[in-house]
Amino acid sequence: MINVTKPFLPEIEEYIEYLKGIWERNWLTNNGPLVNDLELKLKDYLQAKHLLYLGNGTIALQIALKALGLKGEIITTPFSYVATTSSIVWEGCVPVFADIDKDTFNIDPAKIEQAITDKTTGILATHVFGNPCDIDAIQKIADKHNLKVIYDAAHCFGTLYKGKSVFNYGDISTASFHATKIFHTIEGGAVVTNNPELLKKMAFMRNFGHETSETFAGVGINGKNSEFHAAMGLVNLKHIGAIMQSRKEQCKMYDKELADLRVKRPKIQANSEWNHSYYPVVFESEEFLLRSIAELNDNWIYPRRYFYPSLSGLNYVQKGDTPISDNISRRILSLPLAHSLKREEIAFISRILLRVQNN
Repeated sequence: MINVTKPFLPEIEEYIEYLKGIWERNWLTNNGPLVNDLELKLKDYLQAKHLLYLGNGTIALQIALKALGLKGEIITTPFSYVATTSSIVWEGCVPVFADIDKDTFNIDPAKIEQAITDKTTGILATHVFGNPCDIDAIQKIADKHNLKVIYDAAHCFGTLYKGKSVFNYGDISTASFHATKIFHTIEGGAVVTNNPELLKKMAFMRNFGHETSETFAGVGINGKNSEFHAAMGLVNLKHIGAIMQSRKEQCKMYDKELADLRVKRPKIQANSEWNHSYYPVVFESEEFLLRSIAELNDNWIYPRRYFYPSLSGLNYVQKGDTPISDNISRRILSLPLAHSLKREEIAFISRILLRVQNN
């Protein structure tokens, strides 16, 4: 069976070495030494000024929204994982959908400008599939209208924009270290900011608002993560170079094998270095896509309709006018991509897709 992805796992002995230390210290959670070590190493790798390691990528979005004090309307993308929109609703704000660019699949800055009202307080944009948004255009709009910018950078580990980590942009960027991501800590996430005051505020929020054991700086939540998760992150970070290189090579294999398949691939943002986190293809029609999925499934291959459906159709939001997102979401498919995926498996997947096309 070939799933859409497979988590990278190091040699178990590497992980056990960290577990021995956890057992010796008997310090399992609550900002332990491995959590602190991972934060420092991630800051270095991501070129980040300030970073907090969290329980997951969704709590990262919720803390970012809360820390910036956003109210009212937040302009966001309809083409992302559901957590991007549900976090806005969860925090009592109203998501306003701006349609996406037909080539990059990221939120269209021109549509952001059109969606701004006197109730707009922020922009929450996703770097889809690790492909950076039009960051300069978005920041120009935010500066013009005095809006805060949060980037959902869940897919972006290792992505660069203008020679810098994509996490350096916006007021806050959020990360997901879920097991399906290029870099994972089993479950995990992070918030990244250049603003030390925001860091301080989010640090309190991560731990119930505790200032000391008996005093509180304000309202908080349990956003912490454990030593066991941090241990997995510390081990996996040692292998990230090989992980990213294998993904790059696999994408090149797909490019070669699928050269004759009538599909569209996302256009990578100019001035960026993409991390090859996913291999999405957009079929000519939904019918072609569904036939392809059926044939792949018959051969124990399980790609994913990622992202489908378009979020502007969720039953707890006001539907937006997002024809491009609606159209692409019906025709897009993420093909299997994982560190251990073999050349022969990529060739097999590709042959099936070409066979469906030619029948």
